[in-house]
Amino acid sequence: MRRNTFGPAAVRYAFAVAIAAYAVVGVFSITGQAGQARQVTAGGSYSAAQATRGKQLYNDQCAACHGEMLEGVVGPPLTGADFLMNWGGKPVADVLQKIHGTMPQQAPGSLTRPQATDITAYVLQFNKYPAGADMTDATAAQFMLPGGAAPAAPAAAGPVNAQGIPLTVAANLAQFMRGVTFPNANVLFNAQIRNPAEDKPKMPIPYDYVLWGRTVYYGWEAVDEAIAALKETTPLFLMPGRRCQNGRPVPIQNADFQKYTNDLIAFTDQLKAAATARDGDKLSSLAEALNDTCANCHKQYRDVTASGSASEGTLTADRCNPNAKADPNARGL
Repeated sequence: MRRNTFGPAAVRYAFAVAIAAYAVVGVFSITGQAGQARQVTAGGSYSAAQATRGKQLYNDQCAACHGEMLEGVVGPPLTGADFLMNWGGKPVADVLQKIHGTMPQQAPGSLTRPQATDITAYVLQFNKYPAGADMTDATAAQFMLPGGAAPAAPAAAGPVNAQGIPLTVAANLAQFMRGVTFPNANVLFNAQIRNPAEDKPKMPIPYDYVLWGRTVYYGWEAVDEAIAALKETTPLFLMPGRRCQNGRPVPIQNADFQKYTNDLIAFTDQLKAAATARDGDKLSSLAEALNDTCANCHKQYRDVTASGSASEGTLTADRCNPNAKADPNARGL
């Protein structure tokens, strides 16, 4: 049998093939491991040192909106069932990216990636997921939050208009009031300082679309339209599915909330009577009563004092104001 001999070139070629084969095996090994999702409940998705740093950052940057106990105030809860309803079944990387890309609310994107990572670690620690090695972008993509929303049951038929078109909620209660109720009520409050019959705004200089609109529809015409808008839109306070600014459902089931809503609807009839008669004095006096009608509901569900307590009475679990501080025994405040 003839013995095979290999020259230097052949040896180098064989060595290169071996290295390439090893590299391919290594790549498959690494990607195979990285592709295996792991649950944060098993531990190791963040380090205790990261969570410690994140706690301070959270208190400085996040607590005002999400609460000292992550219970949710203006922003949504970052703990418990509500947190997992939004993030369950998703990788930790999604939470990290949300914090890094959009938080804090007053200065979105101002957190560095390491800061956002530390805050994410603190959220995981607060939710009692066990610590381990430092979180990185790679491991954040690998670790999954537990649970997630159960498969949704078939939705009950929602309200529809006469043509069968579904009526859907597009705004929270604060957005709805600021976009619809607030500007129309202000047209009526203005009757206390300016007689609608004498109200003819001048063309704004420099040009402004909002101010220009008042030069087109003004005076008693604007009053008529504001009253009609309040009459027609106020019942939408009670539309199922709407939420408060703090994320809680609007308390449409409460008898007093229903009463306050119906009081405002009924009050528009008095406003309309004064407007139809073009009685500026009567409208001015009714504007003050309109303020009281609105305030009755605000005192119970919105207004707070500087100390954070309700302006009247006690706070309930149905408070809509995101800055309301609750009785510690009240659920979710």
